[in-house]
Amino acid sequence: MANRQTEEKITALYERLSRDDDLTGDSNSILNQKRYLESYAAQRGYTNIVHYTDDGWSGGNFDRPAWKRLVADIEAGKVAHLLCKDLSRIGRNYLQTGFYTEVMFRQNGVHFVAVANNIDSEEQDSGEFAPFLNIMNEWYLRDQSKKVSAAYRVKGKAGKPTTNNAIYGYKKDPEDKGHWLVDEEAAAVVRRIFRLAVEGHGPHKIAKILTQEKVECPAYYLARNGRGSRKNTVDTSRPYDWYSFTVSSMLTKPEYMGHTVNFRSSKKSYRDKRVKNDPSDWLIFENTHEAIVDPETWQLAQQVKRTVRRTDTTGVANPLTGLVFCADCGAKMYNHRGKRKKNGREYGTDFYNCSTYTLTFERETQMCFSHTVSTKALNALILETIRTTASYAIQNKEEFIQKVRSISQVRQQEAAKELKRKVAKERRRSAELDVLIKKLYETYAMGKLEEKRFELLCAEYEKEQAELEQLLTSEQAQLDQFHEDTDRASHFLALAQKYTDFTELTAPMIHEFVEKILVHAPDRSTGERVQEIEIYLNFIGKFEVPMPEPTEEELAAEEKRRQKRIRDHEKYLRQKEHKQKIAEGLIVPGEPYQLVCQCCGEPFQSVRPNAKFCKPACREKFYRQEKRKAKETETSQTA
Repeated sequence: MANRQTEEKITALYERLSRDDDLTGDSNSILNQKRYLESYAAQRGYTNIVHYTDDGWSGGNFDRPAWKRLVADIEAGKVAHLLCKDLSRIGRNYLQTGFYTEVMFRQNGVHFVAVANNIDSEEQDSGEFAPFLNIMNEWYLRDQSKKVSAAYRVKGKAGKPTTNNAIYGYKKDPEDKGHWLVDEEAAAVVRRIFRLAVEGHGPHKIAKILTQEKVECPAYYLARNGRGSRKNTVDTSRPYDWYSFTVSSMLTKPEYMGHTVNFRSSKKSYRDKRVKNDPSDWLIFENTHEAIVDPETWQLAQQVKRTVRRTDTTGVANPLTGLVFCADCGAKMYNHRGKRKKNGREYGTDFYNCSTYTLTFERETQMCFSHTVSTKALNALILETIRTTASYAIQNKEEFIQKVRSISQVRQQEAAKELKRKVAKERRRSAELDVLIKKLYETYAMGKLEEKRFELLCAEYEKEQAELEQLLTSEQAQLDQFHEDTDRASHFLALAQKYTDFTELTAPMIHEFVEKILVHAPDRSTGERVQEIEIYLNFIGKFEVPMPEPTEEELAAEEKRRQKRIRDHEKYLRQKEHKQKIAEGLIVPGEPYQLVCQCCGEPFQSVRPNAKFCKPACREKFYRQEKRKAKETETSQTA
């Protein structure tokens, strides 16, 4: 008998088709499902028909758009009848499918029919086998999931990309979908992003630059070219929105070096959401497609990215951040930049100092001490070191390679020696633990130790021994791999040959050449302020360039500079003394100074604070005496 359809409510016909269902033939096609359900509705006299269709959605996923719309309409009381071909169209998760068919539909007064299964909620006996059908549907989904997972693992282990879409910068090869080709338009943007990162710009700054320059963001670019997972959902009204997360993610992808990276994520069950795997669980196949960036640039970008850079009041990030360290306490050096006023004039300040000293400067127990060095002097020394080392390496290639090999060999021998001592010590401790565990067991077996205490002590010893074994395995592997490094020199040479201009220090030059900088405390034992600064370069460490003996002209020029430094220092001390006397009231500005003649010893007054003689005659007499003394000294030395 036909049921009457109320005018205000609808008859919902639900159709679903997944990609796996395509393999079973045309019987499950969306078109066939619609015809089948429309025919059934017409036979029963159901009117006001509305189709809800999910094409290409898995039965294990209940976040389907049409299904969510149908559930919302049911909860709103708009649905009188719900028809589907069979229970598997509702879903293949037997718990959720059972909830909808046995609970939700009944609570909302919906008449549910699964036509092919002869299930009708208004006929009580027809639903007895529904739970078993739901379980079989889930078993099918579980079986399909296992097959897909197995195929996925085989494909991934064979070195074929497991992603459905090539990442930004690449496109799929039309002749081989498992191979990627470089998309030159997008690759140019990728190269620029890495170049900006090497120059010291963070992901946020890079994203801001690309947005301001109206560079199309990856999602919009891929969608415009009919590619990508978001080609149908991307917001086309905002084509230039770059985000720091997008840039940061791109900078960490080994794929841009030409590698295939599989198994970045996984899930334990088809019901679970995918979770990110630890990078150690990734499977990386090297050189499977053309690289967009070289490995050196990629590694350098990772190094620069790890260092947090903050812009100061000048709006400029310091390119030496994370590279300058105190040679005494090992702490980072703080960069102090700002402005100060002196004698009514404003001066800029830019220098480095030990962070430990800076943070404890005003405390009662001060730690470390001042290592002040001006940024200008430090930059000049870095540029000179890079310039001289690169020039020497290029002009004396064979000699440079030999020196680097010798230095590397000595360094590795020292490291191996220290590691051997550490391994021997850990082996002795492991043997001691074996003896302790044996004695502990004997004590417990003789009844002299409680079981709880035995288990506690035994667990601690075994834990320590397991940690030692793990360390020993790692350290022994390092010892086995120690060998002379012959590639360091060639890497540095290749880097040096990239640059043709060493007249100006740039941020990329700093990041590519400098490994670290150690600043020692100044030494004033000779009367002059002398400060040692060690600059370690990438690949070759601290390298001393052989310098020729200085010429007489260079020695004379250096002596002239030294004398000038002495005079400048004496002038500074006189000015300081003068200011001190003014502060103490010994000198009143504007009044004559009370001085003593260096020749006759008589007091006199002068408007100049540095006047030495009371009259010209005393000046002449003093210098005649000095000249005579010098001549007598020279004569005595000659005799």
